[in-house]
Amino acid sequence: MKWLSLLLAILCFTGLSARGADSPQFRGPTRDGILPETGLLKEWPAGGPAVAWIASGLGAGYSSASVADGAIYVSGMLGEDVGNLFVLNTEGKLLRRIPYGKETLDKQAPGPRSTPTLDNGHLYLLSAPGVLNCIDPAKGEIVWQVNILERFGAENIQWHLAESLLIDGDRVICTPGGPDAGVAALNKMTGETVWATKGLSDMASYCSPAIVQHGGRRLLLTETAKLVVGIDADTGALLWTHDHPTDYDIHAVTPVYHDGLVYFTGGYGSGGGALELSPDGASVTVKWTDENLDCQHHGVVLVDGYLYGTGHKNGKLMCLEMATGKLMWSTKEVRQGAVIYADGMLYVYEGPKRGVVSLVKATPTGFARTGSFKVTQGTGNHWAHPVIANGRLYIRHGEVLIAYNIAAQ
Repeated sequence: MKWLSLLLAILCFTGLSARGADSPQFRGPTRDGILPETGLLKEWPAGGPAVAWIASGLGAGYSSASVADGAIYVSGMLGEDVGNLFVLNTEGKLLRRIPYGKETLDKQAPGPRSTPTLDNGHLYLLSAPGVLNCIDPAKGEIVWQVNILERFGAENIQWHLAESLLIDGDRVICTPGGPDAGVAALNKMTGETVWATKGLSDMASYCSPAIVQHGGRRLLLTETAKLVVGIDADTGALLWTHDHPTDYDIHAVTPVYHDGLVYFTGGYGSGGGALELSPDGASVTVKWTDENLDCQHHGVVLVDGYLYGTGHKNGKLMCLEMATGKLMWSTKEVRQGAVIYADGMLYVYEGPKRGVVSLVKATPTGFARTGSFKVTQGTGNHWAHPVIANGRLYIRHGEVLIAYNIAAQ
């Protein structure tokens, strides 16, 4: 009986102390930078957590990894301009490489930027030149392809498309930026057009859309070149826009929804603010504005009513109160970088040249860092967003993907 009691205690402790989860799309299962893991390290040893493995040969690109059903998916450009989907097992061994067509040779950011989206055995990936790919990774086959720029009469943007695609039921959502087709939905099995937003002709930016529930309505939120946008997710009807100009028309941060407010931000000192939705979600009014958190393309997270992110011009990690926009704290100890959250902690991957990863407590009472390390493997800018899945932290840097063990033992 004593051994049985001990066994049950161990099983209960294990179940409560650690819970892993897949990350099948950009910035986690809910696309908001919140990774639903528990039982992770609260402090790192000097030099950072242990490296589980390093996968190399992934080519140029800034795609984050997606992790689902025992496999890891990441895109990269090999040779002169060929985009490839790499399928790895959870120990970093290459299982399959699937070429899908041309990628961008942009000098500042060559290769793919779109993080693969996994859905029911299919994978959806947008190339920088504008081709939306539906891939069967198990078979290693392209199911269908659509050039969204050609279909919707759009032009590519200055640094080429970087959107990570959104699956909504039987549709895949994309942002062509064409006339009366700023945003569009395609049938995810065939690629046929389901709807396009009449009245929205603003060019695309670098933003990945999200869908939220408000007032009995499903709202699709995104940012285009000059606008914050709200769309009826079921019909594609344009509900409202809000002007938000920023240098180079760079909007790359998915809007955040909480308690009737939509938070938006942009870099280059343009800052952001919160829009208050009407009860039916059909219109917005400005609730507050902020010049502190001018996040460029690194994402923000909302934790217990507080926003965490890094500024572009001031290069600080900071915390804002979502309800009011009040600056709770800021620090230069952690500079501009991509921010995600799991198990009470922020993970900040600084770029473009620093490559420092920091572990920071997610608390509005003040800055507290409990570990850091420098990414020394790989080449190019440190721009890919980090990923946490099943007790591991994944960092993409150029042609390598590095897996770190961050589960508490």
